[in-house]
Amino acid sequence: MSDEYREDGLYPMRLQRFLARAGVASRRGSERLMTEGRVRVNGQVVTELGSKVDPVRDVVTVDDVPCSIADDSIYLILNKPAGFLTTMSDPMGRPCVAQLVPQDLYPGLYPVGRLDTDTTGLLLFTTNGDVGQGLLHPSHHVEKHYVALVQGTPSRHDLERLEAGVMLEDGPAAPARAELIGPGDPLFRRVAPGGAGHDGAGNPNAVVGLTIHEGRKHQVKKMLRAVGHKVLALHRDAFGPLTLSRVDEGSWRLLTRAEADAVERAAGVRG
Repeated sequence: MSDEYREDGLYPMRLQRFLARAGVASRRGSERLMTEGRVRVNGQVVTELGSKVDPVRDVVTVDDVPCSIADDSIYLILNKPAGFLTTMSDPMGRPCVAQLVPQDLYPGLYPVGRLDTDTTGLLLFTTNGDVGQGLLHPSHHVEKHYVALVQGTPSRHDLERLEAGVMLEDGPAAPARAELIGPGDPLFRRVAPGGAGHDGAGNPNAVVGLTIHEGRKHQVKKMLRAVGHKVLALHRDAFGPLTLSRVDEGSWRLLTRAEADAVERAAGVRG
C-alpha cells in the first residue's frame, strides 16, 4: 500500500508507528511487542517490522485488545540547542532531539523537517503525519525564518541576489526575504551574544535575517555562501504561523489550541 493522502486524513503506515500513535507504547516498545508475537492485524500475528496497516480498514489488536488512533493530535515546539541530531534515535548513540521531548508521554511524536546539528531554534513535533507532510509539501509554501551570523557584511547587492533567488549546485533557490539585523535586536544577540566580530581580513561580521519556504538540505547556509558569506551560527525563530516564544533553550511546550488550528490550516488539512 502507498502513503498517499486520503480524504479520511489517514493513510497506510508502518505498524509500529500506528501502535505508537495509538498510545500503546513508544516506537521501539511497539517493535518489541511485534517481535514477541503479541500484535495481530485482522486476526493474523504480524512480526515483520516493515509491515503496514490501514488505520481505517484494518483491525489491530495487542494481546487481543483492539487499539486505534486517537482523534486528538499532539503538537509541541522544542527550542533545539546545538549539538543534537534531528532524529528520534541514533545507532551510534549520539545526542538526538528525542532526548529532549516527552515521547513516553506522547507516543508517536516525530519532528517536522529537520535542523542541522549545529543549528538552534524552533523545531515542531507532532503525532499527525498528514499535518507534518502538509507543512513540508512545496505546494503550501510554508515560510521559515532564520537568523544567521555570517562572515563579513552582505552588501545591498548581496541581499538583492538572495531576494531574486540564487543558483545553488542542485538548482536555483526560490526568492527569499533578506535583511540585515542590527545589534539592538534580540535576535542579533541570540546568534552573536558577544558581538558579531570580524572576518579574517578585519571586516565586520553581520547578522542576516532570511525567510524561505523551501526545505532543501543546508539551504540557508548554501544560499548565504553563494553570495560570499559563510554562516558562523544559525537559528530558526519562526516556522509557518509559529514563533519561538515562551520556550527556553532545550525546553518544549505544547501548542495552544489557536496555534494548533493555525498549523493545521497552514498544512492544508483544515479549512
